[in-house]
Amino acid sequence: MLKDKVAIITGASRGIGQAIALAFAKQGAKLVLSASKIENLRETEEQFKALSFSDYLLTQANVSTQDEVNSVVKKALDTHGKVDILVNNAGVTRDNLIALMTEAEWDEVLSINLKSVFLFTKACVKPMIRQRQGSIINISSVSGVSGNTGQANYAASKAGTIGFSKSAARELAKRNIRVNVVAPGFIKTQMTGKLPEQQLEEIKQHIPLGRIGEPSDIADVVVFLASDASRYMTGQVLVVDGGMII
Repeated sequence: MLKDKVAIITGASRGIGQAIALAFAKQGAKLVLSASKIENLRETEEQFKALSFSDYLLTQANVSTQDEVNSVVKKALDTHGKVDILVNNAGVTRDNLIALMTEAEWDEVLSINLKSVFLFTKACVKPMIRQRQGSIINISSVSGVSGNTGQANYAASKAGTIGFSKSAARELAKRNIRVNVVAPGFIKTQMTGKLPEQQLEEIKQHIPLGRIGEPSDIADVVVFLASDASRYMTGQVLVVDGGMII
């Protein structure tokens, strides 16, 4: 589905980002992966080796800094001459109640989770316009749809991602560039792995499908949105949460 497509994936070192990278590799894409440190991508690289996949480039960037974002996109263009797919997945949490949340906790989450989406989209738009095609997939969260106690900063960043994506979809549709959003529910990642087992069991009780999601559940949807199978979809938010917020 993605053979010879060039894809930039941010936050590709673990969890959902890593699963997306592996799914894209299996589909034959050419990958440019970004993380805050190259060393963080070594585990993903080892999994590529297990798949005998070698068409990838590892890059390091502070995703909230325009120059470093531009550098990642330039490396993709210098290597492959185009960018077909952008997956904005980089994200962090700094959970706290509003009354206790620091300005630094707010700023860091908004910079990494939301500002990065703007910066990478801006950097990729020009080459995509020249190509007259592209697919941008932004990873939001159910927290951005319904809110969540103790996550005002995270929910704001993810709700902002949805609003940004809908605006971008309207702007870029005439250039044949599609912009869609995936909003995961509770997924087995390092973020959710910090939760006590009892809390995870309580969460499952509120999920109609009765389980915590796997990163691959999200990756499969991202592959669909990146491919021509979703060619008539833009500005959409696909909630992948086992039915949790029905």
